[in-house]
Amino acid sequence: MSGAPARRLAGAAGVLAAALVIAGRAGGEPTGAGPRIVVTTNILGDIVENVVGDEAEVTTLMKRNADPHSFEISAQEAAMLGSADLVVSNGLGLEEGLTQHLDRAAADGAPLFVAGDAIDALAYSDEEAAGAPDPHFWTDPARVVDVVDGLEQAVARIEGVDTAAVHEHAEAYRAELGRLDAEMTEDFAAIDEGRRALVTNHHVFGYLADRFGFRIVGAVIPGGTTLAAPSAADLRDLATAIEEAGVRTIFAESSQPDRLMQALASEVGIEVEVVELYTESLTPPGVGADTYMTMMRANTERIAQGLTQ
Repeated sequence: MSGAPARRLAGAAGVLAAALVIAGRAGGEPTGAGPRIVVTTNILGDIVENVVGDEAEVTTLMKRNADPHSFEISAQEAAMLGSADLVVSNGLGLEEGLTQHLDRAAADGAPLFVAGDAIDALAYSDEEAAGAPDPHFWTDPARVVDVVDGLEQAVARIEGVDTAAVHEHAEAYRAELGRLDAEMTEDFAAIDEGRRALVTNHHVFGYLADRFGFRIVGAVIPGGTTLAAPSAADLRDLATAIEEAGVRTIFAESSQPDRLMQALASEVGIEVEVVELYTESLTPPGVGADTYMTMMRANTERIAQGLTQ
């Protein structure tokens, strides 16, 4: 075949090929040819990206400003889990909407790194969730170091990865985590012992309290998940605890409306300031908590200021 018909067929084939490529990219499927790592939540995603560098393509499923307890994924994103060279998850009951997908990926033979397995996990002290593991380990940078240690080993086992480069990235990030830990220790040391009391939307600061010597007075939402709802009796009991502890600042999470926190402040009947923190999700770039490090530094500054005023 020659001439115009051949050129038309060749052109049609080119258009079809281009369309297939575009369709694949539009669906969110990674397009690189190298190793692929799929991460469930965006805080973990940022940590993974710092350890991996350019050694693998990292896809984070959870959108920024989303709630890790309730976000869901598409069928195409679920399929990515089963074909990944490594799947990174929290594993302590945080990704409540992804359990079946993670179980399926494990059954398909996808290599898994569960961050919760790399740390000394705490249990919730709240009556509604007593005994259940607390998944919010990232509020303690020392435990994030443990996650980085385990993650480095898991990434190094991926075929085609430069293990020396991954080690270099991990070492640099561990050093940065050490600096963050020192900053938090110094800033929190300025808070009077009697005022180291935390009240939040739900129980998210157990690890921070354990590491830096805070008391958890309570949380508006009972249990360890944002999917629960407080009763009027819950609010009254917490209001009483706040009054007895002399708390003057309570903290609301950026990913959750602060309506309940404002209602609680009104219930207390005394002047209580509501301060917003970034706790379970990163923000879009430039908003205030677009990386794990900026999130933790912003929270440290706000907690320190809120409890020393």
